[in-house]
Amino acid sequence: MKKNKLEVIPLIDDFSQWLAEADKSDNTIKTYRAVLNQFHEWLLSEGMDLNHLKKKDVQQYITYLEAQNKSLATVEKAFSTISMFARFLKKLDVVQDIKRKQKDKKNQEAPDSLTLDECNHLLAEVKKDGNPRDIAIVYVLLHTGIRVSELCGLNQDDINLTTNQSSLTVHESRGEKGRTIPLSKEVKYYLEKYITSQNNEKEFLFESNFHQRITPRAVQYMLKKYNVTPHKLRHTFCNQLVQKGIDIAVVAELAGHLDINVTKKYLKSPVQNLDSAIKQAFS
Repeated sequence: MKKNKLEVIPLIDDFSQWLAEADKSDNTIKTYRAVLNQFHEWLLSEGMDLNHLKKKDVQQYITYLEAQNKSLATVEKAFSTISMFARFLKKLDVVQDIKRKQKDKKNQEAPDSLTLDECNHLLAEVKKDGNPRDIAIVYVLLHTGIRVSELCGLNQDDINLTTNQSSLTVHESRGEKGRTIPLSKEVKYYLEKYITSQNNEKEFLFESNFHQRITPRAVQYMLKKYNVTPHKLRHTFCNQLVQKGIDIAVVAELAGHLDINVTKKYLKSPVQNLDSAIKQAFS
């Protein structure tokens, strides 16, 4: 017997509200809703629903889309939407290790990231401006790779600045623990400077110019004057770890990637590095 469409619509509405609270744009939310509704319609036709989503349901849907000769972009958009929905549901297991066709390797490009010189220039510029909060934000994004929404969600008690084990803890939605990321000496130093300068007794860590929790758009606006985005700093973090030879599974864990194939995009190496790679491995 077919399930009633109306019984899960509130769930999609709740998902949309969660996206809005994460400061997603109206167009992004509209796209997510449209894709999720298509997935919902397919689930209903198969006698399933969003309320009881299982990994096999996601795999069957991706396989169905590919059998319909949908473009790789369409399949990836569906998977990304379902992955975000799984994050909202706190059911990340339903999207782990989902098999799908991969893009032709010759068309793959590693995400755009900063060079070492560009990183140094960025850090010099933000330090020159002298805002302790902005300096701390740039260092946190660049040295932890957390998402801008995760940065804005940080609270004072998510930061551990003990001498030997400094770290920050990123929480998933609804307050549940996500992952803990060790802090570099520089991040620790500039976080301490920012926290000391604020003398802030509020729950949240980063404060806006209006004395509220800072928003992703405010962070994006601040970074715009340095000609970078939060995404680019996150890509730089992942790329630097991969280039230093850090195991891809470790990079995925630190970045909070649900799908290790996302992390593998950073493995694409310039041709000029191949010779040095062989010498490093076998000399």
